[in-house]
Amino acid sequence: MKDDNQNMAFANEMSGYSKIISDIVKDGQNFGRMNDPTSSAAIKGPCGDEMEFYLVIKNKIIEEIKFYTKGCIATRVCGIITVQLALGKSIDEALGISPKKVMDNLTDLPEEHRHCSILAVSTLHRAIADYLLKD
Repeated sequence: MKDDNQNMAFANEMSGYSKIISDIVKDGQNFGRMNDPTSSAAIKGPCGDEMEFYLVIKNKIIEEIKFYTKGCIATRVCGIITVQLALGKSIDEALGISPKKVMDNLTDLPEEHRHCSILAVSTLHRAIADYLLKD
């Protein structure tokens, strides 16, 4: 019963977004937590949404990346786009990812949710900082 209620709530929340965003969110390939990452970070945004990033970095290249969020659809889609922009990139390239780059890939994200791109990118950058501080 709990899963049915969660699925119904998810479907109701999705109804307010475009098909493009709905399709992006349905791709759960990089969604979840990682057991043995090279580095990780978690941030709770001012809106209350939480974002986590997990990275596997080899030779300064992000070879694997996962994210997890306790947040709205907009937060989740910004996490997905951030993953797509960072995967396979060098540390320096990933540090060049900005909230604007995420938003350039999500032109139809509602204005009131654009802060979600800041949360996603900030969490990625903090995970990279975690790696750099260990190095």
